Amino acid sequence: MSESEPVRAERRMRPAPLLFEPTAATGDPEHFFDLESIEDPRKLLTRATELTHAFRAATDRAVEFQAIAAARLADPRRFDRLTPAAIAERAEWSEEYAVKMVEYGRDLLRAAPPDER
Repeated sequence: MSESEPVRAERRMRPAPLLFEPTAATGDPEHFFDLESIEDPRKLLTRATELTHAFRAATDRAVEFQAIAAARLADPRRFDRLTPAAIAERAEWSEEYAVKMVEYGRDLLRAAPPDER
């Protein structure tokens, strides 16, 4: 979230879908999106790579939503606005990181179409 990092206003390509783990399978610590059952190393590499891209895209998107939420919570027009310290405590961030996330969220909100703000 450096100042030189461009704001991502364009729509991203969607990665491979994440398939939810069945409840019974999540109890097995060796079970991870059925990767352990793939015998062919080519297929295993392909599926593991798809999951890696999907998790990275999900992480990036979640961080954007965190930043938007932080910006909204810190909005001076809100009567119940939070300080960066309060936001940091809620999100388990440092106060410095909270300030940067509020700024990043404001940038994202400015770049968003009016109907998405």
